[in-house]
Amino acid sequence: MLFSNIEVLMPDFTVKKHMYVGVTGTTINYVGDKKPETDYGEVIQGKHRLLMPAFYNAHTHSAMTLLRSMGSGMPLDRWLNESIFPYEATLTADDIYYGDMLAFAEMIRCGTVSCTDMYFFGASTVKAVSESGIKANISLPVTCFDPSLKYEDLPMYREQMMLFSAYKGAFGGRVKIDYCVHGEYTTTEKVVRGLAATALATGGRIHIHLSETKKEHDGCVAKRGMTPTAYFENCGLFRSPVTAAHCVWLTDADISILAENRASAAVNPCSNMKLGSGFAPVRKMLDYGVNVCLGTDGVASNNNLNIWKDMYLLSIIYNGYTGDASSMTAADALRCATVNGALSQGRTDCGLIKEGYRADLCVINTDVPNMYPARDRASELVYSANGADVVMTVCDGKVLYENGEYKTIDLERVLSYDRIHFCK
Repeated sequence: MLFSNIEVLMPDFTVKKHMYVGVTGTTINYVGDKKPETDYGEVIQGKHRLLMPAFYNAHTHSAMTLLRSMGSGMPLDRWLNESIFPYEATLTADDIYYGDMLAFAEMIRCGTVSCTDMYFFGASTVKAVSESGIKANISLPVTCFDPSLKYEDLPMYREQMMLFSAYKGAFGGRVKIDYCVHGEYTTTEKVVRGLAATALATGGRIHIHLSETKKEHDGCVAKRGMTPTAYFENCGLFRSPVTAAHCVWLTDADISILAENRASAAVNPCSNMKLGSGFAPVRKMLDYGVNVCLGTDGVASNNNLNIWKDMYLLSIIYNGYTGDASSMTAADALRCATVNGALSQGRTDCGLIKEGYRADLCVINTDVPNMYPARDRASELVYSANGADVVMTVCDGKVLYENGEYKTIDLERVLSYDRIHFCK
């Protein structure tokens, strides 16, 4: 396809007008201000449209769409133990599949093409990813409270290794299988060390929750004499590429560990505020060189997967928190939501509109009241635009959503299942 005479968000996060972007197969192979001589077939006219990289949701629990609004008003520990964990124990593989499909429909509608997912019944998520056309780094959250057990003793280990063997890099690389430690406070040291060694030996990435609450962070210091970040480093976890979700209560030494080990910090501003967890030190992490990316978390602690809202909050709350209006710029927020998220997933050819990169794209309607007058498009994308302005979502060159129509998801089938099983 050829996007013709369109505004484009460039790799430096400025916007250029009257551009042409050509896509062949999965890849962008032309970006320029002159109409290319190549015949790309379908031409998408760019009047009142802006083309930008699609979003990469760097931390979520997709099937928690089934738990939307559950446990509202509780702090994290009570929310998990009194509301979330008991309900999750009742979910089936079919429930997870339909919960994932509901999540992917919501993500695609808002311009997200990839997520770093942490949940159960991984084969159900693989099926949903394959059918929906989205990308995902899929991980199974390991928990263990029995100090006598090794990682290899756990049923989750066997499921993990099956998924890793069968689906690593499946569907043209859209599926990646990551390892996962749910958290320091839900897993024994023996299991963490075993998982870290297995991930390193097999070349896998790791997804963790890290210092989400003060109680978690201080509890680890009291119990182990070190912060959760230092503990995970001591266990060898950071020898593999790590995406650490939340990172709210990090010390300067913790941030240095993340930077030195090239770990990614997936911040979740909406979820952290809803649960009263606090504010991640985003500006400091960026200054230290940490790859900061953006996640929504699950909808039970966010209530939606519209990453535009998180991008907006990512920018404004840290300016307010630091008292510095330049603490987080529009370019910073856009970078965290796009290319930094792709890098956290090991997708090094994604997240920018650039020749040779994957065609992961979303098109924004700029002919709407909230996008007038057009003074600073990058700023308007962060502070003015929203998910409802997305008119097209493209993943690996394939259109997944266009002008209200899902191309890969039978939305009524998905909603019908959820109505029968969960709308009571």
